[in-house]
Formats: sequence, structure tokens, C-alpha cells
Amino acid sequence: MTTGLDLFATLHRIVKDAVESLPSALRGVLLVREGDRLVYRASHGLDGVLASPQLALADAGPASALSALDAADGARVVAAAAWYRAHLPHVSALHLAPEGATVVLTPMRLRGQTAGVLAIEQPDGQAPSGERWARLLSLADSAGAALERRELYDDKARAAQEVRLLEMVLNAVAARTSPHLLVEMIFKGIMSVQLRPQWRSVRLVTLSDASRGGASPRGEAAAGGLHAYVYHVPRRAPVAYWNNIADGALVSGRSLGVTVDARIAAVGSDADQHQLVDEGIARRVNGIAVAPLNPESIEPALRRAVAAGIPVVAVDTPPVEGSSVPAYIGTDNVAAGRLAGELMARLLPDGGKVGVQTFSLAAINSVERVAGFREAVSGTPLDVQPPTEDLFDMDLGMRLVREAVQAGVAGAFGVCAENGPSWGMAARALGRAGDVKVVTFDLVMETTAMLREGTVHAAIVQREHDMGYRAVRVLHDMAVKGVEAALAGLPVRAGAAGKSALRFVDTGVDVVTLEGTPWSLSLAEYLALDTNRKAAKRRRQVAHPGRSLEFLFVGMDAGAEGLHEQRAVLDEGSLVGRVLNTGRPIILDTHSSELHGAPDVVEARDRGTHTLVGVPLLAGGAAFGVLVLESERRAACSLEELALIERVADTMAVAIENVQLVQRITERTHELEQANRHQESLLGTILELSSPVVPIAPSILVMPIVGTMDAQRAGRFIESMLRDITERHARVVLVDVTGMAAVDAASAEHLVRAARAARLLGADVVLVGITPAAARLMVEQGVDLGGVVTRSNLELGFAYALSKTGGQIVYRRSRHAQPV
Repeated sequence: MTTGLDLFATLHRIVKDAVESLPSALRGVLLVREGDRLVYRASHGLDGVLASPQLALADAGPASALSALDAADGARVVAAAAWYRAHLPHVSALHLAPEGATVVLTPMRLRGQTAGVLAIEQPDGQAPSGERWARLLSLADSAGAALERRELYDDKARAAQEVRLLEMVLNAVAARTSPHLLVEMIFKGIMSVQLRPQWRSVRLVTLSDASRGGASPRGEAAAGGLHAYVYHVPRRAPVAYWNNIADGALVSGRSLGVTVDARIAAVGSDADQHQLVDEGIARRVNGIAVAPLNPESIEPALRRAVAAGIPVVAVDTPPVEGSSVPAYIGTDNVAAGRLAGELMARLLPDGGKVGVQTFSLAAINSVERVAGFREAVSGTPLDVQPPTEDLFDMDLGMRLVREAVQAGVAGAFGVCAENGPSWGMAARALGRAGDVKVVTFDLVMETTAMLREGTVHAAIVQREHDMGYRAVRVLHDMAVKGVEAALAGLPVRAGAAGKSALRFVDTGVDVVTLEGTPWSLSLAEYLALDTNRKAAKRRRQVAHPGRSLEFLFVGMDAGAEGLHEQRAVLDEGSLVGRVLNTGRPIILDTHSSELHGAPDVVEARDRGTHTLVGVPLLAGGAAFGVLVLESERRAACSLEELALIERVADTMAVAIENVQLVQRITERTHELEQANRHQESLLGTILELSSPVVPIAPSILVMPIVGTMDAQRAGRFIESMLRDITERHARVVLVDVTGMAAVDAASAEHLVRAARAARLLGADVVLVGITPAAARLMVEQGVDLGGVVTRSNLELGFAYALSKTGGQIVYRRSRHAQPV
């Protein structure tokens, strides 16, 4: 009976029991239909005959051989030599089968259909007795039941993963995710939903604005072909874990009504985290949450923050012993390591060597997980090997785990997120997928796919989203209630004592396997549970604090390589060009398609690609981009699989259109803001020039007015006039209205108000330059200047001002002037 942990072991046990049920039987295999081929799923008795039975039996020939079993209505016997030639053509060592040997074929049924065959070699050529026939049929039924159970769980996980993928893409619409990150999300998402095609690459091609008929902000010309951008996903360490922590912090900030500045530091650069913390100190943020890349290295920066009165908490990785950081929000790593060890003991009850890999042997969480793992397996026949570290170097990590798999480890423990997929890829590449029992931490996209295919057996999944979420809430309590009051409500970490003990918020873990067991959640159950948890957090709202708060979250990016963007000119006869022109998807075999000479098809074929798929991204009925997928398998994309890719592409198109729309709006807004600032500058200059203050004699000012006098301008005019009267001790202000467009009742009222304000400071206002037309208009409108002195021109007004200040105008003839 399958336990849900290890289908591989279940099927091998069934084959072993089948071999032992027949006298003198030496070996047997279980072959299962996959598409139009038979593939190896389990074997017994091939050790010593095949150096790598998994590799040799990967392809066991056409599935048409199963039709003969349908006709036989039960088990049948065939000549061993003929069977091996047809279904094990690459295994020359099996010619050692005795002459006259037969293979007993028992059909394995799945949902009433023959889906595989249990093939047991019988050296003496005798047919099994009735009782043994019944035993073989029973074992074949058990294999079918185990596979059917696994398929049901896989179907549920596949559906849940597809919903999760589409939800992620829809969330990208609101988050305005860049095309780079979106294509990485899609690549890993499709890989986790569609297992059989084994897509080797997914890339995104989008037309430039110029090729779409618009003006390109980057200056490309559409002449000479279709200009496009091509986004590639390089092989790099998983980043979803860190993105989830940051997202949790942001969600918490929104629910509390506070600002969270989530910043990412590159792995391998302690200085980046130091700089971000110091920037937060300089800005006087209200709290800092940090996921320490190197707890010892960053401790001085954290001490500076605490000394400056800024609350600090550690997330994901505990701080160093005796740290100034008073609280840690994250996983109880020792307990989580024990869970991993218990699962490994269940997977390998007979013992064996267990390889261990982590990102750093110095990291506190890594040390604690390994210690918990060793504690759990102590007293068992498991031999835990010394851990290796990859230091986030994917190539180094792969080399180390390949060496361990080749050396014959029976189990593998992935201490952090990227280690599990590394173990899985090595086991798969060396033909030991399922045979090496892999237990790992965290559930990144690659791990999800490997759980479904049976390469990874179990995952200890941290609740990283909750880490970021609860970290911000703890900081909020510290800022609002005070540090001591907030800490008083938190548990003390085990082993600590005294007032300086580290407070610990254990966010917990989930144990996830493809099938549900008494010790684990099924993958489908976990995906639904995780989605519901995040949705519940997004719905939570609390009363906003009385003051504005800003918290800094400092995380890390485990990906050493960035995503790549390339500019390209597309050939309209290429696969991508055809998809763009027709707006329809294309699936082709690079070796036999009519497009086999197209440039992108030739390049794909040279890379070893057999199946090439192009799916359009549509907007307004026209294609503006193409999602391109490649697989080494022939006929890798069925219509059902294409339907999923089209659903993803449709959602992806909305996200990209949203990103591009927001980008265009942002650029246009920036242009308008620049134009508005320029206009405001010009208006300011004009206003300054339209009402200048000119001192023309001691205690006498002239203020000419050009244009109209509305309420807004009147306010600035009066303010400027009063300021200059005070600063220059003026007694008379000559307001020259010669340049005013019109002196009507409203304008006159503003001028009268100005005169009253000036009198309060001991100065008189004299209106000069009133034209005959203006005078007539004022009379017709019944304007009352309220005793304001007026003169027809500036000269007469100046003479009046002098008379008020004790001055006079003296006219002298120049001695150089000639008599007339």
C-alpha cells in the first residue's frame, strides 16, 4: 500500500513481490504508458546487469504493445528474447537470459484501461499456475491502484497550481510587475503545472511601440522588419521565497495604514545591507526589520539603529548571540530540522547514506536545521554525511550534489530553498529520480514540480509570508506601545534567560507531500490553505495610528544573475513572425515542420529542441507579443496543454498591457509635470515683471500694473506692496495703472483695499495713469475710489509725492545746451 511519501518504493516493492511469487524468476519490470510510449517505472533483479537501469529503461518502446494484452483478457507469456529486443533495445547484457526463457506479462489497469504491464522473466519457460496467475493479477491491480491514487492527487495539485499561477499573474496586474519578473514567474509556473513536456526554456517576445504603430519612447524605427524585445530567464537560485517575505511586510503595512519601504540587498554583498540600514537610521524610520545575510557582519549597523532609538527585529535568520536585536520572527529551525529527519527515517527504514547541502555552513538557521536533522535520525541506520555549501552558486551546488548522487547516497537533505531542486535535478540527470529520497525546505516552483513527478518526496515549508507580515506588526507595536511593552507579550526563545533574552515569534512550518499522510498535508491542500491565509491577511484592517509611521524592511535577492532583455528585428517568416501576423498559436516539430528552415526554428533545432510552441499575446484583437516554449521531447504539447498555455498567455497579456500602460502614463505624467513646472516658472517671472516695485526717490515707490487685477493677483500685489513699504520706509506709493487691461468695478475695489492697507502702515497710495476710457468706464459703473488720490500721469503723481515728503523738482538748463 502506498504511504503517500514514496510511490517509487511502493512500485519497486510490488515488482519485487511479483518476482518472488514465481519459482526461479530472476527479474522483472513495471512499464507504464505515457502518451504513445511505454516508460520504466520500477524494476527488480537488474542490479549488476545494468549499470544504470533507470537510464536504460527510460524509453521502453511503443505503447501499442498493450493492445495485445487487451485482446488476451489477462496475463500472457511471450518469448523473453523477442520481448527484450522490442522493449529493452539498449540493454545488450540481457542476452544472458537462458534459452527458452519467457516473460510473463500481466496487464496493469488504470480507470478500466490497460495503462501498463508487469513483466516478469521466467527462465524455465513455464506458465504460472492458476494461483500464481491470480497473485500476479492482484499485484498488477495494486500497482494500478497506487498509480491511480497518485494521479488523483496530482490532478488536484495541478488544478490548484494552475489557479495559483493565474492568481499570481493577476496580482502582477495590480503590482505592475516588470516583464522581466513576469516571464520568470510564467516560466517557473508553467514548469510546475505541466510536467510531461519538460519545457527547457520559456521566453517572451514583445513588439516595440514603433512596430505596434505608436511612437517608441526608446527611439526605434519600425523600418526593416518587426522590432521587438526578447526576455530570457537565466538559470538562477529561487527568489520567490524572499519575494514572499517582502510581500508579507507590504500587506501588513497596508492593513495597518503605515508605510513599508521594502529594499533588497544582493547576496554576497554585506555592505548593501549595512548601507540600507544606515540609510534608514539617517531617515529616522520608525522601525527596521532585517533578514540578515550575515548576522555577525550586520550586527554593528543594527546596534547603531538601536542606539538611535529605532526598534529592530530579525526575520528568517536569528541574530547573533548577545545581539542588540531584541526579537526574532521566523522558523524554529531546530524543530523544523527534526521534522525533516523524521521524514527521512520513514523514507529509508533500512538506512543508507544521506547527503546534506546548504547555502552556508556558517548561517545560524542552517546550523540549527542540520542539528535538528541529526538529532531526529540518531539511533537509526542512517549515515548523515558532512554538509556541503553552495554559497548561492548554482553551478557549484550542482557539481557537489552530482558527486554525492554518483557516490551512491540513498537520501538527500536540502537545507534551504535552492538545495532541494539541485538534488532533484542531479538525481533526474543520473537516472536516480525517485530512488534518491529527497527531503527539502520550502516550496518554490521547481520543488512543486518535483514533488508532483516524485523526484522530491517531502518539503518542510516555512511560512515566509507570515514572517514579513508579523515582523511589521511587531514593529508597529514597538512604535505605538513602546519597545518594552511590545516585547513583554512575546515568548522567550528556548534556552534564553534574563531580561536580555531574545523574544521569539515562531511562524511555524507545514510538512507537504504530494499525497496526504498522517504526517503531512497534500500538495493540493497546502496550496489552497496558503492562498486562503494570504487572502485573509489582505482583508484585515485596523484603525490607523494617530501619527504617520514608516518602517524599513531589508531583505535579500538570492539570484546572482538578472533576467536578460535583448532587442531583435524579427523575420516575418519566422515562427514568432507567423504567430504575430496570424494571432494564432503554432505547435511544430523542428525536424519535420514546413517552417523547419525558419531562422528561429533552425536555432531551436541546433539547441536540441524537438517541440517548439508559439502562443500569441493579444490586445484589441491583435498580437503584440509571443510566448515561446521549447522542449527536447517530440510531440511535447497536446491540445489540452496548449489550452493551459493560452489561458496563461491571455492573463499575461493583461498584465503586460497594464505595465506598459502605466509606463506610458508615468512617462506622460512626468512630461506634463516638467511642462507644468516650466509654465509655473514662466508665470512667476511674468508676475514679478508685471508688478515690480521701483524706488524712485527717498520714501517714494512706484508699482506699475500690467494686465488684469483679479483676486489672486490682488493678494500678491498687496503683500508685495506692504513688504516693500516696511523694508524701504516708504511714505508714498505711486500705483501706475497705465498698463492695466481694464479698470472696472472689481479692479477698483482691489486697488481701494490696497490703499487702505497702505494707510495702516502710514503710507499713501496715488493712482496714476488712468486713461480717459478707464475714467469713463468707472463713472458709468459708479466706482467709488474712497478718497484715493489720483493723477493723470506719473509725472504729476511724482510731483504730488514730493510735496508729501518735503521734496521738490528743480529744472536746470544744461550748460551745454544751445539757445534756440
